[in-house]
Amino acid sequence: MARPRYKLSEPPSPPERGVKAATFRLLLDTATELIQQAGHIPSVAEVAVRCKVSRATAYRYFPNRSALVTAVVDSSLGPVRNFAFGSEGGRGRIHELFRQTFPRFKEFEPQMRAAMQLSLEHWALERAGLLEEEPYRRGHRVRLLGHAIEPLATALPPATRDRLHRALSVVYGIEPYVVLKDIWGQSDREVERIAMWMADALIDAAMRDAQAAAAPASAPTPARTPAPAPRRAKVAR
Repeated sequence: MARPRYKLSEPPSPPERGVKAATFRLLLDTATELIQQAGHIPSVAEVAVRCKVSRATAYRYFPNRSALVTAVVDSSLGPVRNFAFGSEGGRGRIHELFRQTFPRFKEFEPQMRAAMQLSLEHWALERAGLLEEEPYRRGHRVRLLGHAIEPLATALPPATRDRLHRALSVVYGIEPYVVLKDIWGQSDREVERIAMWMADALIDAAMRDAQAAAAPASAPTPARTPAPAPRRAKVAR
């Protein structure tokens, strides 16, 4: 089964009760609201000021923007990451996953865009040797899509299944929204329809590849004996 290259960012564990739990929730809700309203990633210090708590207190809960954004996305997409499949077939699972989780992507689109923004920013800073905080790593979709295509394991060779797994990860998530809304001006509903259409096309391509690989090689065609050249009639002299 295909796996991400890097260890994924995980959210900090929230305190269970009391003042600490309330402070953690206040900071998290404020960060979520700032991203939802303004569309940018706030610093931990900015969230602290908005919540009227000290920066030292805020940094104890969220030591950097990676921890803050990871917690925001985890809070927003918790039901998606814990999605339970009801369908038994691989294609049915993919349809079920896309139909039931894309509306949540629409609801929390600013938060998901912020996560992509931070990931790209960290990628550039890391390449330049200027990254000064823990890099933010996305990729929780890998596990979710892996569970979705499990029923196809017997029908697809491992290499084809891994290729399908990776291909589906391109059309599932915030990326279709960024391309289809920002470039093409498509509606949220049309984004869902096109993403589903692409997913079906990828599954069909994987199944065709598997069937072609399983087909027995055709027997070689025997060489044909060339026909004898026609005899030339003798010309009377």
